[in-house]
Amino acid sequence: MLLQTLLIFLADDDKEDRMLFKEALDEIENVIIEDFDNGVTLMDNLLKADKLPNVIYLDLNMPLMNGEECLIDIRNEPKFSNIPIIIYSTYADVSITNELQKKGANLYLVKPNSFEKLKYLLTKSLEYIYDEKSRVNFQDFVISEEKIGI
Repeated sequence: MLLQTLLIFLADDDKEDRMLFKEALDEIENVIIEDFDNGVTLMDNLLKADKLPNVIYLDLNMPLMNGEECLIDIRNEPKFSNIPIIIYSTYADVSITNELQKKGANLYLVKPNSFEKLKYLLTKSLEYIYDEKSRVNFQDFVISEEKIGI
């Protein structure tokens, strides 16, 4: 898809989910992944980063600082305003996803139940962020296996 190497920040308190996401991203793209087990650590590293990430994936439900709180903090820093942020969770509640979109999230990804589907949805999320042709045909803020038809 892309020729450049992407720097991805991934925040999720569940170690197994982080490993699964990292493995899926490694298979679909030329990436460097920095992962964090909570939003506080992610924010600390983001503020100190020499190189800003190309995209940030945030788990919605984390202790210390959840994905929504992290999203708000990131969007309140002008130097981070252009970093795409993808929030993810195991479910999608319309009122929550609408609120996250208003607060500056670029996409909301519903975690699927298989590795291959995760890989596919992550590919779609990166295509949406970095491929204008994909964006033209993409109508929803929420990416899920039901909406994409997998």
